[in-house]
Amino acid sequence: MKRFNNKVIWITGASSGIGEACAYAFAKEGAILILTALETDLLEKVKEKCIQLGATDTTTLTFDLSLTSELESLAHKALKCFGRIDILYNNAGISQRANAMETSMDVIRKIMEVNYFAPVILTKTLLPHMIKQGGGQLVVTTSIAGRFGFPLRSAYSSSKHALYGFFETVHAECYDQNIRVTLVCPGRVRTNISFYALEKDGTPHGKMDSGQASGITPQKAAKIIIKAVYHKKREVLVGSKELVMTYIKRFFPAIAAKLARNIKSM
Repeated sequence: MKRFNNKVIWITGASSGIGEACAYAFAKEGAILILTALETDLLEKVKEKCIQLGATDTTTLTFDLSLTSELESLAHKALKCFGRIDILYNNAGISQRANAMETSMDVIRKIMEVNYFAPVILTKTLLPHMIKQGGGQLVVTTSIAGRFGFPLRSAYSSSKHALYGFFETVHAECYDQNIRVTLVCPGRVRTNISFYALEKDGTPHGKMDSGQASGITPQKAAKIIIKAVYHKKREVLVGSKELVMTYIKRFFPAIAAKLARNIKSM
């Protein structure tokens, strides 16, 4: 039996990386997909492959999630595509490669708009509809950078910490209304996130970091993620040996702080 047969799943950041890999994984499980990202041409390619892999239906909504004033309208468009949304996967995000003192406020605000405010607005818009239809699931890509800070990620880490606060609260407030939350916490996954990460003045970093290059594949990450979504896990760690830092932070915070100061971020 297909685990997500006829479930309507909206994925942001679906044109590459974790979002793309998850779209294919959900497609194989019979999902109905709404795919959002910046690049229309890439989204169309993902859509075609999803259909080939067994998606019940698939549509695309190209959008720049930094345009937060228009996100309520986008959410209503997504609802009209198939009449409901069973799972909202807030996956899109921007990373950073610059120290806190030198990063411009424009860069900090853009990262917060895409990584934090966009998921919050989409979630707040869809929640009443999910509750009215009898329930739903909110999935959000955070990061191990949302568990602790380390060099060159001040805005990125802040945005991911904020996601934990918001979505854990929603989970507590809406649990009795059959709303479930799954926090996806990746470590190193071999995606293009470092290529598009913003430097201090907002220019793209433009290269693959060595740590990123040594990460697990997006396909392996997707397999872990959709299993967690199916079982409605509250949180899932995705990665390899770097995930040990989350446990060090929990049980030995002073040691974690010392290790974080020496992490090679590039």
